[in-house]
Amino acid sequence: MIKNIHGTIKVFSGNSNRKLASDICNILGLELGKMEVGKFSDGEIAVNIGESVRGCDVFIIQSTNSPVNDNLMELLVIIDAMKRASAGRITAVIPYFGYARQDRKARARDPISAKLVADILQTAGANRVLTMDLHSSQLQGFFNVPVDNLLGMPVLAKHFLKDGYATGDDFIVVSPDVGSVARSRQFAHKFNAPLAIIDKRRPRANVMEVMNIIGDVKGKKCIMLDDMIDTAGTICQGAQALVDNGAKEVVACCSHAVLSGPAIQRLQDSALSKIVVLDTIELPDEKRIDKIQQISVAPLFADAIERVYTDLPVSKLFE
Repeated sequence: MIKNIHGTIKVFSGNSNRKLASDICNILGLELGKMEVGKFSDGEIAVNIGESVRGCDVFIIQSTNSPVNDNLMELLVIIDAMKRASAGRITAVIPYFGYARQDRKARARDPISAKLVADILQTAGANRVLTMDLHSSQLQGFFNVPVDNLLGMPVLAKHFLKDGYATGDDFIVVSPDVGSVARSRQFAHKFNAPLAIIDKRRPRANVMEVMNIIGDVKGKKCIMLDDMIDTAGTICQGAQALVDNGAKEVVACCSHAVLSGPAIQRLQDSALSKIVVLDTIELPDEKRIDKIQQISVAPLFADAIERVYTDLPVSKLFE
């Protein structure tokens, strides 16, 4: 049980990822806060907090994955309810931050929806945001409250190190696109392994064409790292390109298993031998296939919550 510093610490959860919330509470030695989150008959979100939060340090765990708008609205209504119930500090713990990819104007008259979401979270009453692997780290600048952006890469690296992937000279880390090079380079540094890059172009949203591979992957075990797998087109085409260029084995890993549309069938039929994902998004039974292995980020989030509550530096978790 962590020591009270400010008001009593209380952790609540929306409906998007209750298992992760329960796991975090178990590590912290806390009970998940009493709260009912449902819907009225017309579809409006209904929230009832079942205990006092006056003066408390409140953490609300809610990923904004599919159904994105329902989960986001749930989070906003919960934050508002906590604020009106006189909570001392409100931290929105958002393991997966939806709308993060809409962070710039790619075309004329496009919205910047990530900025809009940041604004409404603050307007609702969030005093702080704790999240993981934002699509672009610059998104933190959209907020006028503190944002802690945890990294999933060290958790994934630790898993593969335990699996013995760092042994031998036949191991290489592959960035699935140019945008993931910095993340993949840090990942490769953990193993003292070389880095290859898949050069691609994207003619339209969720469609990817492999151009060429920069680096030698012939006869090697390849690990592809990305922040998320959505429709799985990028990762599956990349894996096939690596196999066509002589790769011995291809494994993929990511922080956020969005897995929308044809993703599961694509992964099942792909050249990938395994896909390792974090549990920032709860996987329904129909998305649990043998190729997918999920690792918990509950210990990392529990540590971060404890540090935020006790005013210790969260930066230690990035080392």
